[in-house]
Amino acid sequence: MKTFFLHLFVTAAVAVVALVLYDRLVVRPALVVGVVDIAAVYREKEAEFTRLVTGATTDDGRRIALEMAQEFSRRLPAALAELPDECNCLVVLKTAIAGAPASVDLTPALRRKVGMP
Repeated sequence: MKTFFLHLFVTAAVAVVALVLYDRLVVRPALVVGVVDIAAVYREKEAEFTRLVTGATTDDGRRIALEMAQEFSRRLPAALAELPDECNCLVVLKTAIAGAPASVDLTPALRRKVGMP
């Protein structure tokens, strides 16, 4: 009889531990949604590029502005690809979500990754 209760206790303990781990590692991370306002990032970078191009009086200034835009276009996809791994969440555009109680704004992290202040 004692072994029956011991086995019952061990089985219940293993089941509880498995359910807690499943909740913490699978269910809760899936409930968190990261949002990115990529339109705002594009607008800011476009304004910076426009200022550099219109303020440039030499070809070197225009070339530097063009290199900056090309570097941004290379860094943005890589930065977007890294965000889900860093936050361990699903990342969607801010305009695509109507409201999520467990959403995290990842726009500042994206700005840092592409070299914006």
